Amino acid sequence: MLRVAVPNKGALSEAASDMLSEAGYSTRRGTKTLVHQDEVNGVEFFYLRPRDIAIYVGSGILDAGITGRDLLLESQAEAQEVLGLGFGASRFFYAGTVGSFTSPDQLAGARIATSFPNLVDADLQRRGISATTVQLDGAIEVSIQLGVADAIADVVETGSTLRAAGLETFGEPLLESEGVLVQRAGAESRIGVLKRRLESVMVARQYVLVDYNIEQRLVPEAISLTPGLESPTVSPLQETGWVAVRVMVEAKEVNNVMDRLYGVGARAILVTNIGACRI
Repeated sequence: MLRVAVPNKGALSEAASDMLSEAGYSTRRGTKTLVHQDEVNGVEFFYLRPRDIAIYVGSGILDAGITGRDLLLESQAEAQEVLGLGFGASRFFYAGTVGSFTSPDQLAGARIATSFPNLVDADLQRRGISATTVQLDGAIEVSIQLGVADAIADVVETGSTLRAAGLETFGEPLLESEGVLVQRAGAESRIGVLKRRLESVMVARQYVLVDYNIEQRLVPEAISLTPGLESPTVSPLQETGWVAVRVMVEAKEVNNVMDRLYGVGARAILVTNIGACRI
């Protein structure tokens, strides 16, 4: 069986399980389940701490796993990123009290509290800055107020937690993170089906299927609006001079596309969500 790690809790857990379900895999029914076998698809899922997943995969104990890019890099494990999964987006920033810093170059000699000391040390070394990292497991935002640190480095999603603590980010993000599929070295052939299925979910989420009827003479103009991934499907209708067109369109643009199609003469415009897709 293919052995795959899944986050057991946290921001990545529900999104990872939802994606696996959409990809046709059975997943655990209760949060207390640590191991779940999907015998139909030949996969055994292990529900682990997100921070540990890259270590298990990199050591070769498991074939693949889903974790955050930030956690993968922080672990310094030998797991390899295979695919960005499009959920759990976040950015990793330096932050300090409002007005205290404007650039990471000002961190020389500072104490920086973080749950990601390896990421921070690597960035400081790259910048040629000598500073002290203070490793904490949580509640990083309060460390400055408590006098433990002069600045922090942490994952930022909306920034509301920082603002509530009277902090602001400064400089460019150290890292753009998201949920990623990782594999152990040499597992490419074993995880091929898993990777394709996850890719199909990402495509299905990104696109919708659009059907519309239009006069044959207007097809070139309509197709210029809906070229599809390769080419639309055009089928003749019973009424002479009319055709039906079926095409994939980006979901975020579909309403604008529908307006423009109607403007060039398309009628009976239908939009259907895509459950799964192979490109």
